[in-house]
Amino acid sequence: MDIDFSLVLVVLVAICGFIWLLDRLLLAKGRKQAGKEEEPVVVEYAKSFFPVLVIVLLLRSFVVEPFQIPSGSMIPTLEVGDFILVNKYHYGLRLPVVGTKIMSNNEPQRGEVMVFFPPHQRRYFIKRVIGLPGDTIEYENKVLRINGEAVDIDLVGDIEIDTGASMQAGLLFNERLGESSHQAQIIANDFRSSSRTSWVVPAGHYFMMGDNRDNSADSRVWGPVPEENIVGKAFAVWMHKEPGLNLPTFSRNQFIN
Repeated sequence: MDIDFSLVLVVLVAICGFIWLLDRLLLAKGRKQAGKEEEPVVVEYAKSFFPVLVIVLLLRSFVVEPFQIPSGSMIPTLEVGDFILVNKYHYGLRLPVVGTKIMSNNEPQRGEVMVFFPPHQRRYFIKRVIGLPGDTIEYENKVLRINGEAVDIDLVGDIEIDTGASMQAGLLFNERLGESSHQAQIIANDFRSSSRTSWVVPAGHYFMMGDNRDNSADSRVWGPVPEENIVGKAFAVWMHKEPGLNLPTFSRNQFIN
């Protein structure tokens, strides 16, 4: 399970706030009566960190939250080591930790890149929205169909795809989903049959797929994502860092299509 920084921030805010309040209501009066003006170190730190932690919690919960890409499932759009920014209010405001929606906003659209929790575990995933509630999604022999119509693609060219075990010949193509256009890739000669090739997206759910189609665990594996599991819309890459003792770079700064 990923570290829940929202929970960590909430706990720290609660602790610092409690210490500050306790000092204001009780401890400060005792020091004044004893003729002591100097605050204890714990109280001083709590009062200093409390407003900072509150601001960080509000920004991460309701405005923008940073994430790091840990896998290659969204190559070529996102690479391992990319640091991205996620809009937390685009799909509506949710309370930190519990995730209860307190204000609605936009509905997810085909082609948008979204951070969410999959149905089977409490772990952050990032994929592209392929299917909306009520859609029928088919994926067979590398062809993606939505409601019976093949998605428009334009071949870009041949590429080499790193599968983790070996390099495989692949194809890079432009894909259009509604008003969105982006690049995706497939392994050229891997036509292994899947146990399931068609899905109907239930009400209040979304069908998610990675752009690295043959190296992505997504809704083809664990099913559509319920609306309450949505975290936010990914909109920009702001930094990149290669694994190991490498300095971060800003050469990949870009908006996410």
